[in-house]
Amino acid sequence: MAKLPNPLDHRKADHPIEQLFVKRWSPRAMSGQPITDAELNQLFEAARWAPSSYNEQPWRFLYAKRDTPHFQTFFDLLVDANKAWNGNAAVLMVIVSSKVFSRNNSPNPVHVFDAGSAWENLALQGAAMGLVVHGMAGFNGNKARAVLGVPDDFEVCAMMSIGRPGEIEVLPEALRGKEVPSGRKPVREFAFEGGFKK
Repeated sequence: MAKLPNPLDHRKADHPIEQLFVKRWSPRAMSGQPITDAELNQLFEAARWAPSSYNEQPWRFLYAKRDTPHFQTFFDLLVDANKAWNGNAAVLMVIVSSKVFSRNNSPNPVHVFDAGSAWENLALQGAAMGLVVHGMAGFNGNKARAVLGVPDDFEVCAMMSIGRPGEIEVLPEALRGKEVPSGRKPVREFAFEGGFKK
C-alpha cells in the first residue's frame, strides 16, 4: 500500500521561507480514523489568531464529525466528484463569514479576505499536526445556507475536509495519480512593483 508522498520531496522554495508553507498541501487520501476534540480545538485556536479588519473575526466554522448524525448532512452538500473521496474524512466543515461589521452593521468589504486568513491558519496548523486539510469549492452553497441555518448577513464561503492521512489505494483509481503535491508559479508572475502587469 502506498503512503502519501512527503511534500518536501516534491517541492522546493525559490526563496528562504519556513518549511511549514512548503509542507502544507491538499491531499485527498484519508484513513477514516477520527480526530479528537482536543485536536479539533487546536485547529480552531490557530484560526482564532488570524488577522481581521477592526479585529472583527467575521469567520464561523460549522462542522460535523464522522459517525455523528450531522455528518451525512454535510456530506450531502458536496458535488459528486468530492463525494468520491470524502467518505473517509474525520470532519467536514463549512466556512461562513459575516458580511457586516458587528460594531455598526455597515458592510465589511474584506470579510471573505479575513475568513481566508483564518482558513489558512487552520490549514497550516493541520499541516504541522500531520493532518489532511483540504479546502473545497465543489459544494452546494445555497443548500448549505438552508440546511445549516446560515443567516442572510453571512456569506457561505467554502468547505473543507479534515482527516488523518490514508493510503493512496483508498481513493478511486482516477484520483490516485493526482495525489502528488503541486508546484507554484514563480514570484515574478504575481508580484509587480509599481502597478499591474500581464
